[in-house]
Amino acid sequence: MSEEYKVAGQSMRTITVGFGIFLILWGIIISQLSNSNSITSYFPSILGLPLLFSGFMALKVPEKRKLWMHIAVSFGLLCAIGGTRFFMVMSDGLNYASGSQLMLFLTGSTYTFLCIKSFRFARINGLN
Repeated sequence: MSEEYKVAGQSMRTITVGFGIFLILWGIIISQLSNSNSITSYFPSILGLPLLFSGFMALKVPEKRKLWMHIAVSFGLLCAIGGTRFFMVMSDGLNYASGSQLMLFLTGSTYTFLCIKSFRFARINGLN
């Protein structure tokens, strides 16, 4: 049995770093493509920074992994919650803003789900 929950062969710590990088790049690229002057277009990047940091810290300071991963899942949940705005504007059609909201909802929900599965795996296997 593995010491750590894995998804596609990757630990949740590694997935967290990757998700953080993805969100940072998404926010920057979409803001540039849309020529947005609004700080809200960088919302994915703003959420990606603490995810990247907490994932990195969970990798580098394994004795504090539990703390850093709980911080990370909090930001993953914020992504999902922030993305629910998509359902209020979806009748306007898909554009850069609503596409980012949908992306946040889907990826944040998936990430949070995987984190919960990881936490359950650790609890069941006595890896607290």
